[in-house]
Amino acid sequence: MIFCDTSYLVRIYLEDIGWQEVRELCASDDVATAAHAAAEIPAALHRSLREGRMARSRFDEIIEQFRLDCEEGAYDWKPLTREMLDGMRADFLTLPPDCFLRAGDAMHLACARDYGFTTIYSNDKNLLAAAKHFGIRGRNVIGRRS
Repeated sequence: MIFCDTSYLVRIYLEDIGWQEVRELCASDDVATAAHAAAEIPAALHRSLREGRMARSRFDEIIEQFRLDCEEGAYDWKPLTREMLDGMRADFLTLPPDCFLRAGDAMHLACARDYGFTTIYSNDKNLLAAAKHFGIRGRNVIGRRS
Protein backbone atom coordinates (compact mmCIF):
# COMPACT_ATOMS: atom_id res chain seq x y z
CA MET A 1 0.00 0.00 0.00
CA ILE A 2 1.22 3.53 -0.84
CA PHE A 3 0.31 6.83 0.82
CA CYS A 4 -0.48 9.79 -1.46
CA ASP A 5 -1.41 13.34 -0.63
CA THR A 6 -4.09 15.38 -2.39
CA SER A 7 -1.69 16.87 -4.96
CA TYR A 8 -1.32 13.35 -6.36
CA LEU A 9 -4.89 12.14 -5.99
CA VAL A 10 -6.26 15.11 -7.94
CA ARG A 11 -4.14 13.96 -10.90
CA ILE A 12 -6.21 10.79 -11.07
CA TYR A 13 -9.08 13.03 -12.19
CA LEU A 14 -7.32 15.90 -13.97
CA GLU A 15 -4.77 15.71 -16.74
CA ASP A 16 -2.45 18.07 -14.93
CA ILE A 17 1.34 17.95 -15.15
CA GLY A 18 2.48 14.44 -14.24
CA TRP A 19 -0.94 12.80 -14.39
CA GLN A 20 0.36 9.80 -16.34
CA GLU A 21 3.06 9.00 -13.78
CA VAL A 22 0.64 9.42 -10.88
CA ARG A 23 -2.02 7.23 -12.45
CA GLU A 24 0.58 4.56 -13.19
CA LEU A 25 1.83 4.68 -9.60
CA CYS A 26 -1.66 4.53 -8.10
CA ALA A 27 -2.64 1.65 -10.38
CA SER A 28 0.38 -0.32 -9.12
CA ASP A 29 -0.77 -0.63 -5.50
CA ASP A 30 -3.57 0.13 -3.05
CA VAL A 31 -3.76 3.82 -2.17
CA ALA A 32 -4.07 5.28 1.33
CA THR A 33 -4.52 8.92 2.21
CA ALA A 34 -5.53 11.06 5.15
CA ALA A 35 -9.29 11.30 5.58
CA HIS A 36 -9.35 15.07 5.12
CA ALA A 37 -8.38 14.53 1.46
CA ALA A 38 -12.03 13.58 0.94
CA ALA A 39 -12.73 17.31 1.25
CA GLU A 40 -9.51 18.57 -0.34
CA ILE A 41 -10.04 16.67 -3.61
CA PRO A 42 -13.45 18.20 -4.45
CA ALA A 43 -12.09 21.60 -3.34
CA ALA A 44 -9.16 21.29 -5.75
CA LEU A 45 -11.48 20.17 -8.54
CA HIS A 46 -13.79 23.11 -7.81
CA ARG A 47 -10.81 25.45 -8.09
CA SER A 48 -10.38 24.32 -11.71
CA LEU A 49 -14.05 25.11 -12.31
CA ARG A 50 -13.82 28.47 -10.52
CA GLU A 51 -10.72 29.49 -12.47
CA GLY A 52 -12.35 28.60 -15.79
CA ARG A 53 -10.04 25.67 -16.58
CA MET A 54 -12.96 23.25 -16.59
CA ALA A 55 -16.53 23.35 -17.86
CA ARG A 56 -19.36 22.75 -15.41
CA SER A 57 -20.39 19.55 -17.20
CA ARG A 58 -16.86 18.15 -16.91
CA PHE A 59 -16.70 19.13 -13.23
CA ASP A 60 -19.97 17.30 -12.59
CA GLU A 61 -18.64 14.19 -14.41
CA ILE A 62 -15.40 14.16 -12.43
CA ILE A 63 -17.14 14.70 -9.09
CA GLU A 64 -19.44 11.77 -9.91
CA GLN A 65 -16.43 9.60 -10.80
CA PHE A 66 -14.78 10.57 -7.51
CA ARG A 67 -17.99 9.65 -5.65
CA LEU A 68 -18.09 6.27 -7.37
CA ASP A 69 -14.41 5.62 -6.67
CA CYS A 70 -15.00 6.39 -2.98
CA GLU A 71 -18.07 4.17 -2.91
CA GLU A 72 -16.13 1.31 -4.53
CA GLY A 73 -13.28 1.56 -2.01
CA ALA A 74 -10.62 3.01 -4.30
CA TYR A 75 -8.95 4.71 -1.32
CA ASP A 76 -8.06 3.63 2.18
CA TRP A 77 -9.08 6.76 4.08
CA LYS A 78 -6.91 6.99 7.21
CA PRO A 79 -8.73 8.80 10.03
CA LEU A 80 -7.05 11.61 11.89
CA THR A 81 -7.18 11.03 15.62
CA ARG A 82 -7.10 13.48 18.49
CA GLU A 83 -3.67 12.07 19.37
CA MET A 84 -2.39 12.81 15.86
CA LEU A 85 -3.64 16.38 16.04
CA ASP A 86 -2.01 16.81 19.45
CA GLY A 87 1.18 15.30 18.04
CA MET A 88 1.12 17.79 15.18
CA ARG A 89 1.23 20.63 17.68
CA ALA A 90 4.42 19.09 19.04
CA ASP A 91 5.72 18.57 15.49
CA PHE A 92 5.33 22.28 14.74
CA LEU A 93 7.29 23.12 17.89
CA THR A 94 10.29 21.21 16.52
CA LEU A 95 10.15 22.39 12.89
CA PRO A 96 12.92 24.78 11.87
CA PRO A 97 11.73 28.37 11.37
CA ASP A 98 12.36 28.22 7.61
CA CYS A 99 10.16 25.14 7.12
CA PHE A 100 6.97 26.23 5.35
CA LEU A 101 4.22 23.73 6.11
CA ARG A 102 0.47 24.18 5.89
CA ALA A 103 -1.90 22.47 8.30
CA GLY A 104 -3.41 20.21 5.62
CA ASP A 105 0.02 19.02 4.55
CA ALA A 106 1.05 18.45 8.16
CA MET A 107 -2.08 16.31 8.56
CA HIS A 108 -0.99 14.16 5.61
CA LEU A 109 2.53 13.80 7.02
CA ALA A 110 1.40 12.99 10.55
CA CYS A 111 -1.20 10.55 9.27
CA ALA A 112 1.30 8.74 7.04
CA ARG A 113 3.85 8.54 9.84
CA ASP A 114 1.40 7.48 12.54
CA TYR A 115 -0.07 4.72 10.35
CA GLY A 116 3.42 3.33 9.77
CA PHE A 117 4.17 4.51 6.23
CA THR A 118 7.82 5.24 5.52
CA THR A 119 7.16 7.15 2.27
CA ILE A 120 4.61 9.73 1.18
CA TYR A 121 4.02 10.52 -2.50
CA SER A 122 3.40 14.15 -3.35
CA ASN A 123 4.12 16.91 -5.82
CA ASP A 124 4.03 19.58 -3.11
CA LYS A 125 7.57 20.89 -2.65
CA ASN A 126 6.89 22.16 0.88
CA LEU A 127 5.37 18.86 2.02
CA LEU A 128 8.27 16.95 0.44
CA ALA A 129 10.83 19.17 2.20
CA ALA A 130 9.08 18.77 5.56
CA ALA A 131 8.68 14.98 5.32
CA LYS A 132 12.09 14.30 6.88
CA HIS A 133 11.00 16.21 10.00
CA PHE A 134 8.19 13.66 10.39
CA GLY A 135 10.60 10.75 10.00
CA ILE A 136 9.34 9.71 6.58
CA ARG A 137 10.59 10.01 3.03
CA GLY A 138 8.89 12.32 0.56
CA ARG A 139 8.85 11.05 -3.00
CA ASN A 140 7.75 12.61 -6.28
CA VAL A 141 7.54 10.40 -9.38
CA ILE A 142 6.41 13.20 -11.69
CA GLY A 143 8.93 13.74 -14.45
CA ARG A 144 10.64 10.40 -13.83
CA ARG A 145 9.04 8.25 -16.51
CA SER A 146 11.13 5.30 -17.57
